[in-house]
Amino acid sequence: MIKEDEITSVGKLLKTHALKGELNMLLDIDPGYLEEGNPAVLDIDGIYVPFYAAGIRTKGSFSYLVKFEGIDSEIEAKKLVNKTVYALRERLKEYMLDNYDEEYALYDDLIGWTIKDAEAGVIGKVVEIDTNTENELFIVETPEGNTVYIPLTEDFIEQMDEDHKTIIMRLPEGLLDLN
Repeated sequence: MIKEDEITSVGKLLKTHALKGELNMLLDIDPGYLEEGNPAVLDIDGIYVPFYAAGIRTKGSFSYLVKFEGIDSEIEAKKLVNKTVYALRERLKEYMLDNYDEEYALYDDLIGWTIKDAEAGVIGKVVEIDTNTENELFIVETPEGNTVYIPLTEDFIEQMDEDHKTIIMRLPEGLLDLN
């Protein structure tokens, strides 16, 4: 049985496509994860159920058409519309590390890390990462209790210190004043 702490949100099923059970899916990760036989996990009546892609093809930048094994009609596919798509956290980490050699595969792992600016010093702690916009954002709580939004881009990140859970950034002048 799949537990909530074993999964992470990676997308959403939007609507059906055609009559043979395909669904339009927004996906925040490389579709290769699903193509390699890893399951998309969906919450079905409070139970996390794995679904395996029988086929997946690109529809847009982050949009895909997916056909799940065992879902063979529009009627069956409609039951999955508007469901959040989850990935098994450990499998996704392994996939990301194997395919991209990135040390920090999941954004959720950065929650609680301290953000420091190379010039200004400590900005605060990451409380959330907003991936719902085109530009992903660190949502940071300052020591004073304020919230600031910092673009999550490699251009600003100078160093990530896993031992101290600290991200050193070089932010453009005035960026923090926009908050």
